[in-house]
Amino acid sequence: MDIRSLKGVGDKTAALFEKLHIDTAEELVRYYPRDYEQFSAPVPLSTAQPEEIVTVEGKLAGNVETRHVRGLSITSFQASCEGGVLHLTYFNMPYLKNSLKRGVPYLFRGRLHRGKERCSMEQAKIYKPEEYGKLVDALQPRYAVTKGLTNNAVTKAVKQAIGLVTFAEDSLPEEIRSREGFVSLLEAVSQMHFPTNRQTLVEARKRLVYDEFFQFILAVRKLKEAGEREQNAYPMIEVAQTKRLIEALPYRLTGAQARVWGEIQSDLCGESVMNRLIQGDVGSGKTILAFLSLIMCVANGYQGAMMAPTEVLARQHYESLLSLKKKYGLEISPVLLTGSVTAKDRREIYANIESGEADIILGTHALIQEKVVYRNLALVITDEQHRFGVRQREKLAEKGGAMSDSALSQKTSGGAEESNEAFEKGGAVHVLVMSATPIPRTLAIILYGDLHISVLDELPADRLPIKNCVVNTNYRNTAYKFIEKEVAGGSQVYVICPMVEEGESQELEDVGTYTKKLQSALPASVRVAALHGRMRPVEKTRIMEAFEAHNIDVLVSTTVIEVGINVPNATVMLIENAERFGLAQLHQLRGRVGRGDKQSYCIFISASERPETMERLKILNESNDGFVIAGKDLALRGPGDLFGIRQSGELQFALGDIYQDAAILQSASDWADKILAEDPDLLRPEHAGLKRCLTEKLAAGGNEVDFRSI
Repeated sequence: MDIRSLKGVGDKTAALFEKLHIDTAEELVRYYPRDYEQFSAPVPLSTAQPEEIVTVEGKLAGNVETRHVRGLSITSFQASCEGGVLHLTYFNMPYLKNSLKRGVPYLFRGRLHRGKERCSMEQAKIYKPEEYGKLVDALQPRYAVTKGLTNNAVTKAVKQAIGLVTFAEDSLPEEIRSREGFVSLLEAVSQMHFPTNRQTLVEARKRLVYDEFFQFILAVRKLKEAGEREQNAYPMIEVAQTKRLIEALPYRLTGAQARVWGEIQSDLCGESVMNRLIQGDVGSGKTILAFLSLIMCVANGYQGAMMAPTEVLARQHYESLLSLKKKYGLEISPVLLTGSVTAKDRREIYANIESGEADIILGTHALIQEKVVYRNLALVITDEQHRFGVRQREKLAEKGGAMSDSALSQKTSGGAEESNEAFEKGGAVHVLVMSATPIPRTLAIILYGDLHISVLDELPADRLPIKNCVVNTNYRNTAYKFIEKEVAGGSQVYVICPMVEEGESQELEDVGTYTKKLQSALPASVRVAALHGRMRPVEKTRIMEAFEAHNIDVLVSTTVIEVGINVPNATVMLIENAERFGLAQLHQLRGRVGRGDKQSYCIFISASERPETMERLKILNESNDGFVIAGKDLALRGPGDLFGIRQSGELQFALGDIYQDAAILQSASDWADKILAEDPDLLRPEHAGLKRCLTEKLAAGGNEVDFRSI
């Protein structure tokens, strides 16, 4: 059902929904709130808790002043409240000067900052008393929106869509629904958007998270089952080239790297096709293991491909491999294939891949386009596994197993090497995936059930540990001075905000406003730029390349930079609203710095000073080991965090969070094993809906049963 069929949604509004990847009413009802606003009764200013979201009533005291600082409009005024005077500041809202009236009571809702001499709020929401009275004690959904589309508009559209979309078939078997005490699918979706109370929301979310995990795990189990039946059609032998390279490197492989390299070689030379995951912290040395695998593949007469999540990272891998080739005389012919390659160059690269002249192919999703025909692809490596759907990985793997018509003709005429004989009969290629996501092994076995897992749990000895500090918002000005000092010394800086645009959530920092704020706070000589996931791919690539080339000093970004960029010159990471992220994701973000030989720093700014919040964040001070941190994150998170911490970005489902919902994940895994043991092909009548759902999702590319990018 086209979203334009909803009342009030015309072409213009539909175009805005399209930016959020919503084209139908069905997609809209699955577009769940990112958070809920809980409105409590107003309190006197004198008793309001600092650093909490509170509502106070007051009247305008004095004039409303507006000033301009380097293109940023700053409006400020005071309100006389019960228990004191409140100082209010607004950015880019000059119209307040004309809209606020003296003598009229207003309710101001925002995060209260209590200094030595005054109480203040920034960007506080303003309500009239009668308007606010209707909201007290209610849970109001808040959606991630885009410029031009309000939360109110999304809410109205969702209410209509829920009444129109049918939920006739529930894919979750009745036995599970009954045993687990789940509400119906319609009830779960309705309560997820418009909860009657907190308890109904918790129950609705549990049901929908269970669906996500259960379908995902079933898909992974089926893929594993298919993979285990595959024999190694492209057997290899250990080669001198990799041994010589390891000996010539300016550093020694860590014990963990040596162990994992042995596991990879054993797989490539074994009887069954390789399906292996390398898990390791940023800087643990995954990339050199990938390169060694590709070199071994080429030395055995095959082609190897490596797919990265961004063009910038793909190019960095390509340049690193070229450097190794030149320095150590490696007999390899790598090519780079990305979406930005010109049509002329792309045709030449296609021809070289098909002929076999190019034996190592590095790139992005361009590697799986239909026009790319490999001569003898035997190894596929994906960097950052969660960025690709299960079927995307399979699609690249399926590029092996068959020769092109021209290559087959050449082989028939005696032009191809003897080692390519396996390709006449086809077969699954070897798959190696890499992830810097520190997941406790118990969860990794469930999530990556189709892969054997290798863990790099050791960092190089010469790596300088990052210096960390956890502070409150009062530290901002000090942090800005530190950033200015680091930039003056030639270094670069990342600043992370949880939101893209102003208005998504009043208590969170957004990239747009924060960029302007930094530009006004730092000297004009400091080059500040913004980056977020809603930008067009070509624009994101341009900005990341400019940062890499040091044409940008401070990059204000969402978590889109978790992967996809390697800038050794970046020495500072400042994370705003750190309390809103899981520890594992904060550790992943921290991994963007500390990649060079300079001392690096990470500043975690928390807008909440609750003792438990600060205690949780201080775990990052105590350890730089991602697996230790992930384990503590798993132990600390629970249902009580439902409205607080954002999902762990690395393993992001639509609703589920592997740390917060670990118990649900385990239960879904147990039920999936039980169902498949009793009905492996899902042929029973009670599993018909589940089979249809699973088939449709896998056919669509696995996007809804696999990890989602940010």
